[in-house]
Amino acid sequence: MSVDQLPPVLLVRATKYRWKGRVHFPKDSNGEVVHEPDDDYVTFRRMVLDRADGQPEKPGAMLSVGFRFARFSDPINQRLSVVPAPLIAAQPGFRSKAWMLGRNTGMFRGVYEWDSVADAEAYGTSFPMRLLWRRMVPDSASYEITSL
Repeated sequence: MSVDQLPPVLLVRATKYRWKGRVHFPKDSNGEVVHEPDDDYVTFRRMVLDRADGQPEKPGAMLSVGFRFARFSDPINQRLSVVPAPLIAAQPGFRSKAWMLGRNTGMFRGVYEWDSVADAEAYGTSFPMRLLWRRMVPDSASYEITSL
C-alpha cells in the first residue's frame, strides 16, 4: 500500500474534499434498476467526486465488486456501507461509486469509476477493500475491472 492510501492520509484528503464541496451524494439515481443475468440490482446510494485539474476528462476504468455480507441484515448493511465512503472518495483516481443490492439474491454490488485501470487495481489492495473482504462471505465475492 502506498503512502497516499494510508488511512490518516485518506481522512485528511477526504476532509479537504468535503470542505471544498467536491463530494456529492446525488439522489437522482437512487432506485435505479440495473438488469444483470444473475439479478436486478437496485441502486441505493451514489457518490461522485468532482473532477480536479489534471484529471482525465472521463473515467478510464470501471470496477465492479459483488458479494454477500457475512453479518447483519441487508437494511443494516445498507446503512453501514456509508461509513467507509470518505476513505473511498479519497483514493487516488476515484471518480464515483454506486452502491446496489440485488432484488432476488441479496447480493451487494459496488460499481466504481476510476481515472485509470491502474487506479482501480490499486484500490483492490486499499484499506477500504481490506475491510470489505473481512466483512463478506468469502465464496460470494466477484471482482472485475473494465477499461472504458
